Amino acid sequence: MSALATKPAQRLLTKGNEAICLGAIAAGCRHYYGYPITPQNDIPEYMSAQLPAIGGTFLQAESEVATINLLLGTAASGKRVMTSSSGPGISLMQEGLSYMAGSELPAVIVNISRSGPGLGGIAPSQGDYFQAVKGGGHGGYRLIVLAPHSVQEMYSLTMLAFDLADKYRNPVFLLGDAIIGQMKEPFVPTPYEATVTQEKPWALTGCAGRERQNLKSLYLKDNDIEIHNWKLHEKYGRIRAAEARAESFLLDGAKIAVVAFGTAARVSKTAIQWARKEGIPAGMLRPVTLFPFPERELLELSRTVDKLLVVEMNTGQMVEDVRICTPLHDKIEFFGKPCAIPTPEEILGRIRGLAGRRA
Repeated sequence: MSALATKPAQRLLTKGNEAICLGAIAAGCRHYYGYPITPQNDIPEYMSAQLPAIGGTFLQAESEVATINLLLGTAASGKRVMTSSSGPGISLMQEGLSYMAGSELPAVIVNISRSGPGLGGIAPSQGDYFQAVKGGGHGGYRLIVLAPHSVQEMYSLTMLAFDLADKYRNPVFLLGDAIIGQMKEPFVPTPYEATVTQEKPWALTGCAGRERQNLKSLYLKDNDIEIHNWKLHEKYGRIRAAEARAESFLLDGAKIAVVAFGTAARVSKTAIQWARKEGIPAGMLRPVTLFPFPERELLELSRTVDKLLVVEMNTGQMVEDVRICTPLHDKIEFFGKPCAIPTPEEILGRIRGLAGRRA
């Protein structure tokens, strides 16, 4: 084996927001539109410097409403395109997101979430879970939602997001928060390996040599809109069956299982390791996809543990999906902090209490 073959992969010390940009560019994204809002401004700043140099397009739109419609047009041409924002900006994009889902257009939307509702503040929060997972706009559409909990995943899940968007012709949402977006840590920029074809015969690229085609979400003839809705529903079913992802952390023999995503999961890992040192059999199931939710894994886990402790940086949103997954509601406990990061000590105290020890 050559020395080159044994050389470890290079690690970079990078912000989470910048890792998203690196993942997007590696996956072939050459078009970015956005509007500034804290705490995601590193993303448009990075893309504005990098995309023009590689033949791409960066445009600061006049608003988030304009942004999402620029995304719609570029996606319709078959190009990989991305935007990013935070809670209030994502709210302004909801109508366009519904149009894109209805027109079956692939794109990646990043939310580096902050506290709310309303204008809220720039403190980190997971209060946008409902907005992302339940389809915040009209018409009952669904987005695929990925929830990274490290800089490494900010990079790798962004690449996956573009593939899933093209695979299902559906917008994909990357739900982060101010902590993961702003912190720096080493990560390995693994090469992008496409898992889907880049051919898009449905794209609007001109009529030369082929029949005219349309991409639309408006259906007025007979029962065409009902047929289209059932078609979308069937697609969401395929996504549920094939794309649910979760991480198991120290679940062997666990009697108390934390269920958490994003930053809350990262903090929970420390508390679980401390609990194990005290002889408390704790572990964690971390949903990596929030839609589709890892329903089967959650149901199986609920049957083997004594308690499920759902930890979120909100007043209780994902906990509703946990309750849907299992009839064993008496096992479910919740700990939330809507506008702050739970500490490992706080989570350990809850674990101790569930184990019958002094918190």
